[in-house]
Amino acid sequence: MSRELAIKAAVEGTARSSAEARRAAFANGDGIPDAARALLAKVVRDATTVTDDDMRAAAAALGEDATYELVVCAAMGQATRQLDAALAILDEDHA
Repeated sequence: MSRELAIKAAVEGTARSSAEARRAAFANGDGIPDAARALLAKVVRDATTVTDDDMRAAAAALGEDATYELVVCAAMGQATRQLDAALAILDEDHA
């Protein structure tokens, strides 16, 4: 599966969380559910700091499946932004 198809499936596919919330998590923008905001900020900033308590708090409000979906979308979004930034730098070096 290509990266684009994987992103589309995660962000737009059938899920417990809304496509709007998943798009927001992917973009790290407005529309992230309040219950997931702190968790997703950690995922984007430094995923190694996410704790079981962070996951439990979000899951208590959103459900485990929806929390997982939002975490995946946030991680995919951050990875995409980092990859795009790296590729842009490489393109500049070869211009």
